[in-house]
Amino acid sequence: MLDLNLIRNDPEYVKAQLAKREYEVDFTELLAWDARRRALLTENENCKAESNKKSKQIPVYKKQGQDIAPLMEELKQLKDRIAEMDKEQTELEDKIRAFVLALPNLPAEDVQAGGKENNQPVKYFGEKPEFDYEPKNHVDLCTSLGLIDYERGVKMGGNGFWLYTGKGAQLEWALLNYFIAEHIKDGYTFMLPPHMLTYECGLTAGQFPKFEEDVYRLTEEGFRFMLPTAETALINLYRGEILNESDLPKKLFAYTPCYRREAGTYRASERGMIRGHQFNKVEMFGYTRPEDSTAMLQELIGKACRLVEGLGLHYRLSKLAAGDCSASMATTYDIELWIPSMNEYKECSSVSNARDYQARRGNIRFRRADTKKIEYVHTLNGSGLATSRLIPAIVEQYQQPDGSVIVPEALRPFLGFDRLTK
Repeated sequence: MLDLNLIRNDPEYVKAQLAKREYEVDFTELLAWDARRRALLTENENCKAESNKKSKQIPVYKKQGQDIAPLMEELKQLKDRIAEMDKEQTELEDKIRAFVLALPNLPAEDVQAGGKENNQPVKYFGEKPEFDYEPKNHVDLCTSLGLIDYERGVKMGGNGFWLYTGKGAQLEWALLNYFIAEHIKDGYTFMLPPHMLTYECGLTAGQFPKFEEDVYRLTEEGFRFMLPTAETALINLYRGEILNESDLPKKLFAYTPCYRREAGTYRASERGMIRGHQFNKVEMFGYTRPEDSTAMLQELIGKACRLVEGLGLHYRLSKLAAGDCSASMATTYDIELWIPSMNEYKECSSVSNARDYQARRGNIRFRRADTKKIEYVHTLNGSGLATSRLIPAIVEQYQQPDGSVIVPEALRPFLGFDRLTK
């Protein structure tokens, strides 16, 4: 959520920053509501002070034998006016909150304006694999090696689902174990959050109210939904709390399946596991002081890159333009794996800094040790990693002429074999 004071004091700056996202906004109505609310607040406080003053006069008038009827009428009028103002204030506050909650985050100053056409590759690792034979795509490879049963996955869950079988399930679990072991080694705290969340969780994360239709909603017990990413859970860990400065930074990671509607049509090339309604992901998450969040962003980017490099996969790191960043994020970097059969890169990790946007929505703050001043924390997240793009990249980049696939060395301790064969 954006700072209302910033919008009030410099609406043109906020409009210009949001325009980098190709997001147009008119603050005329919001500022009028805000001005009216503040005027009401002053009048209301004056009326309540006057009401208190007159209430104290009643026993004095009675003791002096004076007629209190006129005073009581004045009190009634004041109380009626106060009730009217309280009602109008509440209505205005609800309008203001709804308006501000719908606004996306301001992109960081160094983020390029525009959409994904303005994304900036900043790093490449490894080389694109070259084949002196006709390489297979990951769907054919996973099917022929008995790693994934696409047909029975669709039979059980419908389109957008798949079934890991045998060594495919082992490979998936080896990836997760590899990620978890590396994060623990780096001193991050392992979390296993609930998979069903309340509406407030989506609101704090910045996914609601705009993206309510993108989640799987459970209607049996009010508004509960299946988490689309562990970020949605971890941002709510300290919702409504005040942390001590000494508690920061908090460095966490969680494993969960992720459940997404993935609205829209898939391209014909995005077969198999490139897009799906359920996939596994390990998510990194950080809470920091404002002055530490840029360094934390670089730490998370480095961690995600090292995980992919440990698998020996060719990838590129891209800094996203403002319009391609998710609504809650000020800065985002994507790690994109090369998928030979598609002749393009596909994201397997997004690492982002939300700054204080999510913390304002969830009222997550910390107290400075020296000044005792209370401020909003900064929150960051990054996939560390998602598996649904990794297995296609592994089998395609490591495929051999005989149809087998070499297992990356980092995964062999978790598997006990070095090659996937028929």
